[in-house]
Amino acid sequence: MNPFGSSVKALPIVILVMLVVVAGCSQEKEETVSEQQSDKSDSGPCSWAAQGDLPVVADLDDRLAGYVPTELSPDLSHLDATQTQVLEKLVAASKLMNEIFHIQATPCRDELVARIAELPADRQAGVERYFRINVGPWDRRFHHEPFFGTWSHPEGANYYPRDMTAEEIAFVEDGANGMDGLFTMVRRDEAGSLRAVPYSEFFAVRLKKAAALLNEAAALTENASLKAFLESRAAAFLSDDYYESDMLWMDLDSIVEVTIGPYETYEDGLFGYKAAFESFVTITDPVESSRLGKFKDELPWLESQLPIPDEHKNMNRGSESPIRVVDEVYSAGDTRAGVQTIAFNLPNDERVREAKGSKKVLLRNVMKAKFDQILMPIAEVLVADDQLGDLTAESFFLHTLWHEMSHGLGPGKITIDGRETEVRLELKETYSIIEEAKADAMGEWDIFVLTRAGKGYFPESIYREQAATYLAGLFRSVRFGIGEAHGAANAIQFNYLMAKEAISVDETSGRFSIDVAVFEKAIADLVSDICMIQAVGDYEASVKFIEQYGGMAPVLAEALEKLGDIPVDVEPIFSRYEK
Repeated sequence: MNPFGSSVKALPIVILVMLVVVAGCSQEKEETVSEQQSDKSDSGPCSWAAQGDLPVVADLDDRLAGYVPTELSPDLSHLDATQTQVLEKLVAASKLMNEIFHIQATPCRDELVARIAELPADRQAGVERYFRINVGPWDRRFHHEPFFGTWSHPEGANYYPRDMTAEEIAFVEDGANGMDGLFTMVRRDEAGSLRAVPYSEFFAVRLKKAAALLNEAAALTENASLKAFLESRAAAFLSDDYYESDMLWMDLDSIVEVTIGPYETYEDGLFGYKAAFESFVTITDPVESSRLGKFKDELPWLESQLPIPDEHKNMNRGSESPIRVVDEVYSAGDTRAGVQTIAFNLPNDERVREAKGSKKVLLRNVMKAKFDQILMPIAEVLVADDQLGDLTAESFFLHTLWHEMSHGLGPGKITIDGRETEVRLELKETYSIIEEAKADAMGEWDIFVLTRAGKGYFPESIYREQAATYLAGLFRSVRFGIGEAHGAANAIQFNYLMAKEAISVDETSGRFSIDVAVFEKAIADLVSDICMIQAVGDYEASVKFIEQYGGMAPVLAEALEKLGDIPVDVEPIFSRYEK
């Protein structure tokens, strides 16, 4: 969600940062040989972490103040004793996902943490906390620039050796010897050559413990679908074959639900190949989920209406696409680093999507906290007075829902010169930004197209309400930083819509307005432009699109400077499970 040009500089550092606090560094001391080699081996791989000065950014306290500690402890009084026990097992397994992700995200993590002790005593606590928030010494909001020390951030996080040569990078990009596998860490063998190490081998100790906990939960639960998923996912941790458990997760129908394992590839900024471990432990609201269930039946029709040539439409994807409205009980891993997730659409396996579609999960308590504490205060500063009344919590909820629905629409598996491939593989590191921009824009497009077709789901006021709420949402999300996929995606939308004159600013008041009629047309154009880049797998076009629209335009940077007293995001507190 970035405005014009990648050459424009990032936000001034006076603007508050919002990233989500991750639950502490790993306490697990027992490691497999692979884990020891990845983090430590000999003095060579981690010698860089012991070198260099230790400057701390001057505005660290301001950045830390950008978080609203928010208790996420939904009412569990309706659960029986067995369900409560199952939750405890799932949270314990989730904490292992946290430990694994910390290894994936940060090379030489222990050596970097140890250097905090070299700082003046009055700076150590703040740096330690911000290190936990960012899962490392690099600020996720400011292009992964160091906030502590002078070490450069490895684009490939800790998925690849930090010292790979240009030739080795090309070798990995070529996919030789399974280097592009979703579930592998790339390491050097004894001869110094690159080797793809399966997650089940690299993280064997933690994954075996997590598998045992899932099996214990499966033995406790009286819900057949949850039992089947947990047993299958436990087996997947040890085999690296997640297909069967992904299929079973689609069928999961339980008050207690969990999403756990390696999913998103955002952390791999080098290629976008490697999946990061995460977990959501949730409680389902079956009544609210049922209310939204009717929307999934519209997905095939919406696919047929996409503003792209028919040959690029994906009419073979499954359309089961269950929708769950849940309250978050605990989260861990990738989702706890940086911006807090308000909804997700999984699995990412195109085989599952073609067979069954994908599941949309909306985290109601997280969403409400962000609307009340962040989005409305932003709107009161930046949205024109005559459009403030059109902002609604329901519109925020609906756009979030249709954003997730839209991840299941448009190009997925594609064919290039007779070669079957996926959009994700062709767009590489640009995929996450392009896909998030697509889902945001298409979420609005979905609502407008359904309404224009007379489907009767929404009132006529939906056009005004969606437009105004969407506008405020752009400012909310771009504050995550244009170095982060969601923030960059929002900057793209803002700049694109400014160029189309759908969004304008009053020079006197500094407040923004959105032209509802122009917005409807412009959002369809944006959906078309992005889907065509995806449909032909045009990597160069995706790079140019991000360069053109993905920067921090001065008008946007100036607007964001006015939000210094408003939090950037919530900091989740799970006091029930973390003391």
